[in-house]
Amino acid sequence: MANYRIQRKEGTEGSYEYTAPGHNICTPTRLFDPDGGPNGVDGTKMIMGITHFQPGGGCDYGANPLESIYYILSGEMTLKTETEETVLHAGDCFKCAGGTPKSVTNTGDTVTDMLVCLLPPQA
Repeated sequence: MANYRIQRKEGTEGSYEYTAPGHNICTPTRLFDPDGGPNGVDGTKMIMGITHFQPGGGCDYGANPLESIYYILSGEMTLKTETEETVLHAGDCFKCAGGTPKSVTNTGDTVTDMLVCLLPPQA
């Protein structure tokens, strides 16, 4: 495995689709894995991908142990947390600590593309 990896915009070499638990009406794609994954880089822990949410698609309300950043590339998503509900538009982002309950739903009428960056808890 290498110390770095480049992903090009053109083509799909290196990226792959996967099933994300609790997600529906969407296509999650993985760009980078942590060390040891198919798109891993030696000595890294961060995960990065783009999820393409169809209208009505989203992820169920719940929490995961990963520190997370969600950046809306295009479209809009409704974010629900324990205390609020807000619509995120292209250019908006949301960061949360691991264990934070939340959900997102594409409440718009076009596909929403969301960049997802995840950091597993450090041992």
